[in-house]
Amino acid sequence: MSERAAPFYCPYCGDEDLRPSEQGHGAWECAACNRAFQLKFLGLLARGLQHDPTGGDPT
Repeated sequence: MSERAAPFYCPYCGDEDLRPSEQGHGAWECAACNRAFQLKFLGLLARGLQHDPTGGDPT
């Protein structure tokens, strides 16, 4: 069984009534606005997280 990251809310209407879709991996359906959408992880950025040695916020 593969685990999937679940979205917390619909990107279109903001409602939280989401269900996995039968359309495939990463596909979700919103019962509130009747829309379907798909999430996909593209990968890590090449630059990574830059650390500020002075203790400030990372950029």
